[in-house]
Order: sequence, then C-alpha cells, then structure tokens
Amino acid sequence: MTDTELDLEELKDKLTYCVLNSLRTESDPSDDRLKEIIAEIVNDDSLNLSVPLDQKREIALTIFNSLRRLDVIEPLMEDSEVTEIMVNGPYDIFYEKAGKLYRSDIKFKDAQTLQTVISCFFANQNRPLNEANPISDLRLPDGSRANAVLPPIAPDGPIVTIRKFTGISHDIVTLIRQGFISEEAARFLCECVRNKKTIFLCGGTGSGKTTFLNTLSSFIPKDERVITIEDSAELSLQGIANLVRLEARLPGPDGNGEVNIGTMIRAALRMRPDRIIVGEVRGTESADMMHALNTGHPGSMCTGHANSCIEMLERLSAMVMAGSALPYDAIVTQLSMGIDIIVHITRNKEGRRFIDEISEVLPSKGKEFMLQRLYENHGGQGLERLCDEGYLSEVKESCR
Repeated sequence: MTDTELDLEELKDKLTYCVLNSLRTESDPSDDRLKEIIAEIVNDDSLNLSVPLDQKREIALTIFNSLRRLDVIEPLMEDSEVTEIMVNGPYDIFYEKAGKLYRSDIKFKDAQTLQTVISCFFANQNRPLNEANPISDLRLPDGSRANAVLPPIAPDGPIVTIRKFTGISHDIVTLIRQGFISEEAARFLCECVRNKKTIFLCGGTGSGKTTFLNTLSSFIPKDERVITIEDSAELSLQGIANLVRLEARLPGPDGNGEVNIGTMIRAALRMRPDRIIVGEVRGTESADMMHALNTGHPGSMCTGHANSCIEMLERLSAMVMAGSALPYDAIVTQLSMGIDIIVHITRNKEGRRFIDEISEVLPSKGKEFMLQRLYENHGGQGLERLCDEGYLSEVKESCR
C-alpha cells in the first residue's frame, strides 16, 4: 500500500469506530438509519476531514458495506454478470462471469476482518457462524446461496462461496442458439413434458440443471396443478395459475425448526398435484421422490448430481437405500418404472454448458438398470440421434 492508501485505511478505521460508538445508543437500526448515522459522522465538521466530497461518499459506502453487507466484495455481489464468488481467505478472491473463472484484485484487510464481516453478515440473517458453528449455509433474500467455513476447519483463513441468483431465465430458442441443445432434441424433450413423461436432469455443480429445468417447465400445460419443491426458490414458472411453491427451511440457532425436501414431498402428495417438480435430490429424500413417482404423478421433474445418466440411477438407488427398507432389486425396479427420461448436462473447460446425453429408462433386468441412449454429444460438437425407438417413435406419432 502507498502512504496515501494507508492514511485512507486509518481514516476509515477511525470513522468506523465512531459509527460503532454511536450505535451503542441505537437498538438495531434499519439500513436507512445506519446510512444516516454514517453520513452524519463522515460529514461532521468537527472531525476536520481534509478529503473531497466524492471521497467522503465512497468512505461512507465502504463503512456501510463493512457493517451490513460483504465489505470489499459487495461490488461483485452487485455485478449482474457475476454468477459465483469464491473467497479463499482474505487475499484470494475469485469470481465466475460468463462461465469462466477470474481472479479478482480485491483483497480484505486481513483474515480477522474477513471473519468479522462474514460472521456479522450471517448473524444479520439469523444464521450463527462462530467457533461453535464454524460451517454455515445461508439463503439471501434475493435467492442467492452462501456457504462459509471458519478456522480451524479452514486453516488458511475463512472461506466463503456465494452462488448468486441472477433471475435470468432462458427460453428454449435461446438455448438452441447457444448450442446447449439441438433443435430436434429440444422438440423431443418439450413433447415429453407435454405428454407427461417423467424427466430427471443430472450433471455437475453449475452445469445448468436448474436453468434447463426452468426452461422445460414452461411447456407444462397451463391448466395443471403444479407443486415445486426447492432448497432455495429459484424456479420461475410462468402462466400456471394453479401453482404451489414450497421452499426448505434450515434449522434455527437452537437446531430446531428444519423443514427438508423429504418432508415437503410427503406434504405435496396430500395437495392433489398433477406434477411435482423437485429442484434437487441429494439424500434420503430420494425415497420420498421415488414413492411420489410411482403413485400416480407422471410428468414430474427433478435434478441431481452425477457424471452420466447411468451414474444418476446408481446414485439414486444408493440414496433411496439409505432412506428405505426396500431390497435393492425392488428399488431398481421402482426407479426404472418411475423415471422415463434422463438428461445429462455438462460444462467444458471453456465454461460452455451443453447437453451431452439423453437416455430413455427401460424396464430393469433384476438388479441392473437398462438404458436406451437416444441422443449423444461427441466432444461438444452437437447432439446426434442414435435411434428411432421407444419414446422417440412415440413422440413422433403424437406430433403427427
């Protein structure tokens, strides 16, 4: 840092101390009231601050961000093109933009400042983050999700990962133009939705599963009753009047009050749904989802993490076993009966997202899942149709 930068940091520290002193007489002031307090102190003539007006405004914003927001990374939060922020300690900050990772030149003052900022930020959202609770998750009011880990669990300093909810939805035409899916495969999947085929989307973190789930949901007939179940409300279904949205609730500071995906699936079954859309299954709630798929709710949709279509089925069977007393062969049979189509989505090293496999789930053979590959993407060059059997021929007939 230059001498000027050091002087400015000292000034900010001094003014922040003055603000904190003033807050002792205020009981949980609103954001607007806090901004007023900061402005009064920064513009106090008795402090003899020899800085221009625009710099005073910058200092006031910096102080506010450090007390109520995320300090130096707040500009990244406000950048609509940034989709993910990764803080690996006070001096290593990365962000994702347009599918690519960049290293930021932004730095926190030190590890203690970073820890104080994120602990206060989580506390403001009623999520404890301290020595007793060194790992915590948080959903922000705008739908963004944050995860934080403190030392000693993170020996190199506090870690924060924020996946921003951009609110951007892509229609199928845009996805075709971007090379995410071919026009033929898009028509096929859209007809599968209209014909109430149960579809499971899988892929890695950040591959575009939720985005595509949102897109496919737009082809659900408008007169159906649809229930969406999510960890964090991200789906935005348009034009469906009879829509019920359910969102999971994390446990409170006392460890009570949690409402998880499995609980909401069981509740949804009593709401007379035509379709159930689950944002993601990752644990024992898979047993509840399997039950829903086999009790008269065709056309439901869901996502999960896996490296291929067959791996998704194998992971689902393992997760169902953890939450069910059914024997393995019965689980394989029920999953094969409940799921019609599996779509695998990937993201290459350049950050481009695309579908690389669409498969039909066939009746199982004993303890073995059976798949018929319908479309495959070789090296990101585009989806190629591999056969004209099964649902492909059925959908063609329905389009005539």
